[in-house]
Amino acid sequence: MEVNHMLHMSAGDGETSYAKNSGLQRVVLSKTWPMLDATLKDMYNEMNKKGFPNRIKIADLGCSSGPNTIFLNDLPVNDFNSLFKLVSNFRRLEDGKEGKFQLECFVYGVPGSFYGRLFPTNSLHFAYSSYSLHWLSQVPEGVGKNNKENICIAANSPPQVIEAYANQFHSDLSTFLSLRAEEITSGGRMVLAFLGRAFTDSSFKDDFTPFQVISEALSDMVAQGRIEKEDLYSFNLPFYTPSLREAEAIIDGEGSFNLEKMEVIMVPWDAHKEYDDNVFDENDRGKLVAGCIRAVVEPMLVFHFGSSIVDDIFDTYAKKITEYFSKERSLFHSSHFLI
Repeated sequence: MEVNHMLHMSAGDGETSYAKNSGLQRVVLSKTWPMLDATLKDMYNEMNKKGFPNRIKIADLGCSSGPNTIFLNDLPVNDFNSLFKLVSNFRRLEDGKEGKFQLECFVYGVPGSFYGRLFPTNSLHFAYSSYSLHWLSQVPEGVGKNNKENICIAANSPPQVIEAYANQFHSDLSTFLSLRAEEITSGGRMVLAFLGRAFTDSSFKDDFTPFQVISEALSDMVAQGRIEKEDLYSFNLPFYTPSLREAEAIIDGEGSFNLEKMEVIMVPWDAHKEYDDNVFDENDRGKLVAGCIRAVVEPMLVFHFGSSIVDDIFDTYAKKITEYFSKERSLFHSSHFLI
């Protein structure tokens, strides 16, 4: 699986697009504001002591294409066209009396993987990444068909698969930090928010993600003869959720940044229902989560299995999620790390 070619959110602004189904990410983003506010104020105060620069350069790493997201970075296959249509929202900052911005803000798109160099040396003052660093640069070597029907780490994944994912995350996060250290100027700051797991158990037996339910839906299709078992066994997501201890050890070990604060935020997978304008039907919770997950993984599923089965996958997925919610509501809380 060539990650750079197919790891992107569902494009456009249709009913299954990321732009229409990124409410959960919006909730997580809103919960980062206190840390963002404190970090930016601290950076501003430090800059004032040394002489405030004429311009401040900010990067949103893994910006995707929704309304949640100044340099906007994502992989080249990201839907930048839809994203740039949202730039007009900055006009809400316009001064009503004078009819112009109080401060000029210039927005640029920067296509490329954040696991590579993106900006000139010492060119950024602040970097931010939300809901991106749990995505790896590649499916780890050695996973292949060893994970069998699982498309990510699950309780029954063999130890070598778990180790391969953990090693890939360690390598990727270390690379990310090293590269950003070259690009961020002295005194600059960075805030990172990404999915993690609440448990430290390396067996993942107590960890659960909605991606695992996709494995179940795909297994049903294998039983129905709609997809080949070999196709399922060869499909793995480049996705890993570290424990807080893992993330902290990698940051400290890499050594480029001083780790000032870490927080864990627990968010229900259907938290965005409270932010929707429409009246929410409790029976539609499964469809709500299915829409969110589909917007994230549909391009990868289409790349591997084709487009003909996607609607059926997520119809089945929505039903299974509803069943899980009725049995064990607490399963569907995700940990988000703020660093």
